[in-house]
Amino acid sequence: MTNFDGKVALVTGGGAGIGRATALAFSRYGAKVVVADVVPEAGEETVHLIAEAGGDAVFVKCDVSSEEEVESMINKAVETYGRLDCAANNAGISGERQRTIDCTIENWEMVNGINLKGVWLCMKYEIPQMLKQGIGAIVNTSSMCGLVGAGTPPYVGSKHGVIGLTKSAALEVAGEGVRVNAVCPGVIRTAMVDAALKSAPDAMSQLAATTPMGRFGEPEELANVIVWLCSDEASYVTGVYLPVDGGYVAQ
Repeated sequence: MTNFDGKVALVTGGGAGIGRATALAFSRYGAKVVVADVVPEAGEETVHLIAEAGGDAVFVKCDVSSEEEVESMINKAVETYGRLDCAANNAGISGERQRTIDCTIENWEMVNGINLKGVWLCMKYEIPQMLKQGIGAIVNTSSMCGLVGAGTPPYVGSKHGVIGLTKSAALEVAGEGVRVNAVCPGVIRTAMVDAALKSAPDAMSQLAATTPMGRFGEPEELANVIVWLCSDEASYVTGVYLPVDGGYVAQ
């Protein structure tokens, strides 16, 4: 049985969607949760939901592309709760839909700054704290677009990069009590996907139809996998990039 009593979990992008579901799941299993997001109102709402359910959480405003803000976020977590056991580096954006030849420098740098640089910066400051404790688990959010070429260039490139960072970091600390893994979500029913369903219902219906399980995933389904990867039940799992996509990339 998964149990996070006495443990502290950090979730970036915790104000909505997968991040909120993950923060709630950590709390449900007993963890104290640091909810980080660039939108204070969203992050504070997640903290409120955790508190309503009897959990313990704190909000930290953080732009993960800023080294100063990431360092401050980790310091706040440790100052508040004394340690950091788990980290779900989930913050990410899709960016503008542009082909390789049309992609602007601004779009490229914005997407990679959050999706790739942001994951690296988070690990840069999470890992030293975990090494100090002698134990810790990190899960980075990649995408099924980190395993295939479908999607926009900066997004696909950044999500492939997250898998590379995950494997590299996992090998660096494998013998020091810290595990690093990644999840590769398929289409998950977040606000962004719900908006796409309204604007392009036919295309989204086709995407659901081509998913072997015949449907999109729910944020809670991905959250459960992230929490499991951080748990003692996954104590011999590191360097993994796990598709959570209803079988899509297995085709």
